Amino acid sequence: MRPLFLALLALPTILAEAAGQAATQAPIAITEGTVPWEKTRPRDPYVDAQGKVWFVGQSGNYIANLDPVSGKFARFEIEEGTHPHNLIVDKAGKVWFAGNRNARIGAHDRATGKSTIYPMPDGSPRDPHTLIFDSKSDIWFTAQNGNAVGHLDTKTGKVRIANVATKDARPYGIVVDKKDRPWFVEFGTNKVASIDPATLAITEYALANERTRARRLEVTADGMIWYGDYTRGMLGRLNPATGAVKEWPMPSGAASLPYAMALDDRNRMWLVESGVQPNRLVAFDTKFEAWTSVTPIAESGARTVRHMVFHAPTRTLWFGTDANTIARARVP
Repeated sequence: MRPLFLALLALPTILAEAAGQAATQAPIAITEGTVPWEKTRPRDPYVDAQGKVWFVGQSGNYIANLDPVSGKFARFEIEEGTHPHNLIVDKAGKVWFAGNRNARIGAHDRATGKSTIYPMPDGSPRDPHTLIFDSKSDIWFTAQNGNAVGHLDTKTGKVRIANVATKDARPYGIVVDKKDRPWFVEFGTNKVASIDPATLAITEYALANERTRARRLEVTADGMIWYGDYTRGMLGRLNPATGAVKEWPMPSGAASLPYAMALDDRNRMWLVESGVQPNRLVAFDTKFEAWTSVTPIAESGARTVRHMVFHAPTRTLWFGTDANTIARARVP
């Protein structure tokens, strides 16, 4: 009877997909762990090869990790005044963090407990913001107030900087597409942009509405650029080849303030609506172009979720909250 039972459970999904619509899911399971260091703004988690979840304490000026099995936290001190905004972990286990207030990127070696420092050229830009690896394990990063995008060669330590032509563009979220080309949002204007990895030439794409302000973005395998419009409460998709933009209202509408954003392995776009309390984790099926899941982050309310990552091996989303928690959402 078990195969028949499973088939009956799957029937609503099968029928919905046959009708050309995404199936609506029940709210997903979200668990939160309180970070033991109060009011330190834990944020921007990243899962390493051993399954530990690394994150920064932006206000607390530290990097740390959480062991999801034991629930234990470990903290590592870094240079005073760094106030890291973001971190990523390479294949060798080295933890790279953005010095948001001291014009540098750091690389923490777990074996020695020491950090190697990579200063910005001539101390500018002062605010490395969000880091992302390319296929060579080199790092691309944004600098919001510095109005720039940078590249760090992790083998030589050389840093290259490209200034954005648009004044007060505020480069923010950044991703790398399958051609190894970085894309980033310009939070201070209604543009997204790409950067040529060889020449550092920046190409800007104006979005359809002048009021649009994107904070994070993702790129799907077909090359479409997806973003959450923080001011207008929309999910948007840009076709870079044609410049065409299509938008869908967020479930909470204009008050949603979409912020954190991540793409899973089933081409679903996950965003956090930070303008409602409790914050809500919502999912959009990019194939059927429909919202499929809405889940309140009910335990802490979250206050604000700023960045999020999808970990494919465990099918989980990880994010930090301004309620001083690290959270895990299990994706169906």
